Amino acid sequence: MDKQPLHITNGSILSDFLNELNVEGEKLTWQEMLCEGPTIEMVYTEQFISLRQAFFDEFYDVDLDLEQITSELNKLNNVNDYSEIVLWFEYDLFCHINMVAVISLIQQRKIDLPIYLVCSGRIEGSKNLKGLGELSSKELLEHYKNKVLLNHDDISLATTVWGIYCGIDHNLLKPFILKPSSFKYLTNCLKAHLERFPELHDGLNILERNILKIIEKHQITSKNHLLGYALNYQGFYGYGDLQLSRIIDNLHMFYTLSEVGLTLNRKGHEALLGHHNFSSEINDKMTFGGVKKMDFQFSNTENKLIKSVSNAM
Repeated sequence: MDKQPLHITNGSILSDFLNELNVEGEKLTWQEMLCEGPTIEMVYTEQFISLRQAFFDEFYDVDLDLEQITSELNKLNNVNDYSEIVLWFEYDLFCHINMVAVISLIQQRKIDLPIYLVCSGRIEGSKNLKGLGELSSKELLEHYKNKVLLNHDDISLATTVWGIYCGIDHNLLKPFILKPSSFKYLTNCLKAHLERFPELHDGLNILERNILKIIEKHQITSKNHLLGYALNYQGFYGYGDLQLSRIIDNLHMFYTLSEVGLTLNRKGHEALLGHHNFSSEINDKMTFGGVKKMDFQFSNTENKLIKSVSNAM
């Protein structure tokens, strides 16, 4: 039997799309959001799964479908059936953290096959960045035709970034912001990641500040309406409904919800004016890889993370 490609996709919608287009090869659907919650370097070990289960239960009241995850990952056991691995991931942080984890998993399993990347983003003739699922059939197949073969340096970069992300010093990611590679959007994603920590001045991260600015500038009729804006104007994060809804709820102290809609209250205006640091009031217990969000703050002037007072003691 002729060997076929193994396609690792960023979700079931894309896997189905590839099947509809009769793209040859096995499809492995990766369904995780490793840009949030604790992670360890060894991917999908018992400890890794235990950490992820506890995270989803605590933050989202969601049970991991371990049977489905195992079924998909078992496709990596059939390495002799494959000619190459094709990764299908998008331009955003959500996808890039998953992507470096997938590459690390392939290396940890000592799978020696060529690895290609299909990554969407800027499309000729479009002002906005596009996800893979937003491409037309013709555009998607063109992307596949122009897939990029990852070299040794690319793979080493991906595994290093994953290792740092799972570690305790995310400032170590800074040199890789400037490092050239086949990952066209990695620079943007690493910058976006550092800005997920509370800003030193006002204690809001960039997503939280953006949500408050949306309420300030637009006539927002409901939380759902706000979610729509937040989804469309989030830059390089690629967050989904679940994640942004949690952030909106976490900011409840800054806005008032009435029959008219959402309006900033006094504290909301003070937050945007930077009257003081609100991070302790928001008290978001989220973890990013190996680091708790509240343990560090991002300094715009120094362009780096600084230990929070409680973490520095």
